[in-house]
Order: sequence, then structure tokens, then C-alpha cells
Amino acid sequence: MTKKTSRRSWLTKEEVQRLEEGSFYRSYEKLGAHPDKEGVWFAVWAPGAGAVSVLGEFNDWKPDAHPLRRRKGGVWETYAPGAMSGQRYKYRITRGMYTVDKTDPYAFAMEPPASGGDASSGLASIVCDLDYAWGDKAWLEQRCGPDSLNRPISIYEVHLGSWRKRGMYSMGYREIAKPLADHVEDLGFTHVEFMPVMEHPFYGSWGYQVAGYFAPTFRYGSPADFKYLVDYLHRRGIGVLLDWVPAHFATDPQALVFFDGSTLYEYDDPGMRYHPDWGTYVFDYNKPGVRNFLISNALFWIEKYHIDGLRFDAVASMLYRDYSRGKDWTPNMFGGRENLEAIDLLKKVNEMVYNHEPDILMIAEESTAWPGVSKPTYDGGLGFLFKWNMGWMHDTLEYMEKDPVHRKHHQDRLTFPLLYTYSEHYILPLSHDEVVHGKGSLWGKMPGDAWQKAANLRLLYGHQIGHPGKKLLFMGSEFGQTSEWDHDHAIDWDALKDPLHKGMMAWVKDLYTLYRDHPALWNDEPGGFEWIDFEDHEGSTVSYIRRSTDRELVFLFNFTPVPRTDYRIGMPGKGRWRELLNSDAQIYGGSGVGNLGSVDTDPVPFHGRNHSVVVTLPPLAVSILEQEK
Repeated sequence: MTKKTSRRSWLTKEEVQRLEEGSFYRSYEKLGAHPDKEGVWFAVWAPGAGAVSVLGEFNDWKPDAHPLRRRKGGVWETYAPGAMSGQRYKYRITRGMYTVDKTDPYAFAMEPPASGGDASSGLASIVCDLDYAWGDKAWLEQRCGPDSLNRPISIYEVHLGSWRKRGMYSMGYREIAKPLADHVEDLGFTHVEFMPVMEHPFYGSWGYQVAGYFAPTFRYGSPADFKYLVDYLHRRGIGVLLDWVPAHFATDPQALVFFDGSTLYEYDDPGMRYHPDWGTYVFDYNKPGVRNFLISNALFWIEKYHIDGLRFDAVASMLYRDYSRGKDWTPNMFGGRENLEAIDLLKKVNEMVYNHEPDILMIAEESTAWPGVSKPTYDGGLGFLFKWNMGWMHDTLEYMEKDPVHRKHHQDRLTFPLLYTYSEHYILPLSHDEVVHGKGSLWGKMPGDAWQKAANLRLLYGHQIGHPGKKLLFMGSEFGQTSEWDHDHAIDWDALKDPLHKGMMAWVKDLYTLYRDHPALWNDEPGGFEWIDFEDHEGSTVSYIRRSTDRELVFLFNFTPVPRTDYRIGMPGKGRWRELLNSDAQIYGGSGVGNLGSVDTDPVPFHGRNHSVVVTLPPLAVSILEQEK
């Protein structure tokens, strides 16, 4: 060993102790492969192993060339002189008669899967130093974290492999950066959310069956290429969120499953180990090494890749031990269904992230009525900043799918979410989950012919913008893609040749730009919303106010194809009200019915207000009005 690397140990005694306790929250700084000028340090957590060695391109894949030395807490480490960045490697783990070659759980890069059974084939790990010259300092200095509650947050959800293609091939991290930024900026979104980019052997899992938690997938480029994409979006003023999957992991035999010949990362209990919904294994959050792994992974993407927030996938499946299990589950120590160790893990991840990076958005996809998801942990909550409002999504889509003639019987589906809208800090998601597995596209869910489908979809988006809560829209929905999303094909950009779809994207652009520019639409506190009228079931109309300290916007909805003329609405102030947007305008593909740009109030009390206006409500449309000062 050279003089420069003459120290005997890679991990300090303190780090080994913290790893053993489950409190080494930057374990990625020592576990994995870490190159220096002379070689590479390797370290892996494998307490059940009898022997561990590293084999790779630097030792001709010879399993006896570089054995690892066991440390306290089940950590193994060694130094490989001459090894360098870019070289492939695996760990050979032996336990009695059991011998297996595994990828590095902390690998920063991984190769594509390959066929063949020799040690050098099939999703090997790659030594990687993660050096990158960032140019996003100005962006990082203005990120607002918890203050985002009082700012516009509109999220464009993207699956990188199918946003746009070159022939049959997906665009790479670097290639997609400019066209994606141009599109997002033009439409007025504030953030992009990428479906999981962590390494996943099965492309059809969309990234939700992760095998390499610390490695951006090889499919679109290198770790440096992914950093370029994040950096470029930041320099264009666009935030970057990542889908994160702490609830379960892939069962590919070369990865985490039975890693050291034991159930190391997964539950020992067979009844809790396997997830019936996804065919994956579930993390045992009570194990110190698992806690190190997951908390470190959350911090890793935020610190090393400058990610602005994490959206936790499938939080409900973590909170409840009986989630989707029927009778096949094991109660907690008190006989209950709550997963106490998972709850503690969620709280600790959020605490650690906000302690170190307070300007981050931590978001839960949580589909139950678990209380306090977006409350701080010191106030009894789970510590997230936002929660997806799955109830709003389900109720609103159920209402919009009804034929307009029947909507008068279901108006409560539209209005019910306002009863709980202030119970959490919500994001209103129209996500990929609603356009897969036979559900069809959002366009396809809308009733009627093509014109009515477009009008109904414009109505849906108008209500999403008007309703309290931050916004999320899945790619392709901005122009009303007609077919269900297919990860093997790009979204249907050719649809924009049709005037209805071109008009749809013009509507989304104007709508999301209005949201971004009007503080009344960011005010998600109770004083920021007020009903004018929600009782016109027979006419299927509703009206409400969105307000900030100095501005008010009035939203008028007609959920039927029948124009409502001479329709009186009580208004919050007297004078002239200008029509900012009308979804029935011809530029959006509508019929052009409206109010000639503005309406004037009369001193006629209505809806409990001193002044009112007589308006025309266009068919299947929303009109948004603002008082002229």
C-alpha cells in the first residue's frame, strides 16, 4: 500500500459505532466505492457474511484478489490500489455454503443489465467520483422551503424515457435538458417532478422497483449527465423534484434481496417481507443499517444532486402493516396495525432533511386519512411539507366523468373536498396514476364527443387552478393526449396538429401563467377561498372567490353544455369586473360565448351580497373575473 493510503482503516471508530446504532446519516460518504489518486476504498454492510471480497476490472474479476476486512457492526472494508473511476465491480459474499455476487447497495453508478452468468456480467456497479462543476448557486440561494406554502408551486410530472424520443430511443439527460426547460417555462410550471431515476433493471416498473438507490439509471446517461440536467433546469429557474421509493425494493437477485445470505434489508417475518401489490420486498425499518441506508439516500440526492424535494411514493403502505395483505400480516408489539418503525423512519427522514437543508419540499403520496401528515414532528405530525390530495383527485374525476345531464345529482362530489382542504398542506395531483392500467387518458375520461371532451377537460383544469392547493399535472395532459400513457412510446406530440389539442395547451399555458402571477391563487389558508354559490344543483353551476390581501378573483363554472344567459351572481365588490380568462374562447377551441370582456355590477343584493352581476355562463366552461381598480 502506498504511503498516501497507509492508514489501516477507512471508517473511523466513531463512524462504525454510528453505523451500528443506525445514526450514520451520511453513510454514503464511506460505504460504497470511494476513489482517490492511488486506488479505491471499498466498504459494505454485510453483518451476516462469513467472508466478503471485491472483484472487478482492476483485478480481472478474481474473487481472492481483494478480500475485505470485517469491522464492528458488520462493516467490511478494503483498499484496492490501482483501481479507478469508471471500472466495474461487484462484491462476492460467502456465508457457509452460500456464495453470491452482489451489486454495491451504495454504488453511485451501475452498468446496463446483461445476460450470462459470469462475475463480470449483469448490472455491475461502477466506481464513480461524482465530481461536477455546478452553476446553480443563484437558484439554491433563493429556494424557499417551508415558505413555499405562500408561493406558487405548479409541478410538471415527467417520465424521462417517454417524454420525447429520437426514433425508437429515449432522449438522454443532457439532450432533454433544453427542450424540457423550454416547454416547462413556456407553460408556466414552477417545478419538474421526475418519476424515479434510481437504477431499476425492469424498465416497465417506471423506476418504482429500485435496485440501485444511489445511482441514476444508466438508460439516459451518466451521473454527471443527470447533474447537468438538474443544473440546467435550475439555471432556467425551474425546480427539480424526485420520486423516491422507501416503501419497497426490487427482488432482482443481484441487488438488495438476501444481500449477505440473510434477510438483511427486508423483514425477517415472511408475512411482512413480500408486498402483494407490486411483487417487491419491504424494508425492515427497525434495522439500524436500513435506517442508515434510507436516511442517507434521501440526503444524498439533495446534497449531491441539488434536488429541491422528494415525493415519497406509497406512504400509506408504510404506515399500515396490513396494507393490501388481507389476513396475512403481523401486528405491531401492541397488537395494532400501525407500522411503528416505519412511522419513526418517516419522521426521522423529514427531521434530518430539514435540519440540514431547510429549503427542501418533502411531499407524501398518502391516500388515507392519517392525521398530521404535513404537520411538523414536534407538533405530532409526520413532518412532511405537503401531501397529495388523493381525495380531491378521486372525487373531482368521478364528478367530471359523469354525463352532464346527471351531474346535478352528484354536485357534492365536486364540493365535498372543501370540507377538509385545510386539514393538510395539499397538492392537487392529476398524475400518471390516473392514466395507466386501463384507466385511459384524462381526455378519455371526459364524456361527450371530441369538442365536449376538450371543453370538459378545460373545465377540470380550471377547477384545479381555482381550488386551494398546489398543482401537479402529468406530461401529455397539457395538450389532452387521447390515449393511455405507454412508457414504451413518447407522448403524442402529433396531437398538437389538431386545433382542439393545440387550444388545450394554449389554455393550460394561460391558466398556469395566471396561477403563477396571481397571489390570490397561492393563498391556501382558510381566508383565501369563499363560496359564492354551490347550491345550484339543477343548473350544475358553482361560483367561488379566491383572494389575497389586495386582490380577488371570481371563478364561475357551468358544468353543462347549455349556455346560461341572464344569470345573476352576487359579487364581493361593486364596479367593473374584467374577464381574465374564459375557457370557451375560440383560441382554446371553444364556441366563443362570453361577456365581451367585462361585466358591471348592479346594486341588487344576491347570494347574501350587496351587489351582483348578470352574466352569460358559456357551455362547459369556466370564466375567471377580476375587479378593475
